[in-house]
Amino acid sequence: MPLAWKNEYSVNIREIDDQHRQLVSMINELDRAMLQGQGKQALGTILGSLISYAGSHFATEERLMRQHGFPGYEEHAGKHAKMTEKVLDLARQHEAGRPALTIEVMKFLQDWLDKHILGTDKKYGPFLNAKGVI
Repeated sequence: MPLAWKNEYSVNIREIDDQHRQLVSMINELDRAMLQGQGKQALGTILGSLISYAGSHFATEERLMRQHGFPGYEEHAGKHAKMTEKVLDLARQHEAGRPALTIEVMKFLQDWLDKHILGTDKKYGPFLNAKGVI
């Protein structure tokens, strides 16, 4: 069953919520491929998309945090760096032909949604909203 966007995922910043919806779409794309027995074949495309997504999405968040003086910027940017390295590592493992990587990628994407968006990202939403970012 596809993952649906929920209001609880929202950080109340349109640009970032739209980007987070792209992550939900990637989760659904991988889930659909796995259900069809095509997860391994779809993984390269999804990881390529995820590398691009991470770069542009994290740049957007960090730009807004710097621009408005978010006090948790350094810590948040550090988490982004670790996540980016994980994405690159998963891509390297895929290119090396590591078996059973699809499930690990799905877990990483779910954790990104459940832990990073619902935890870490929720901290800057109210701060940036108070600065007029919507």
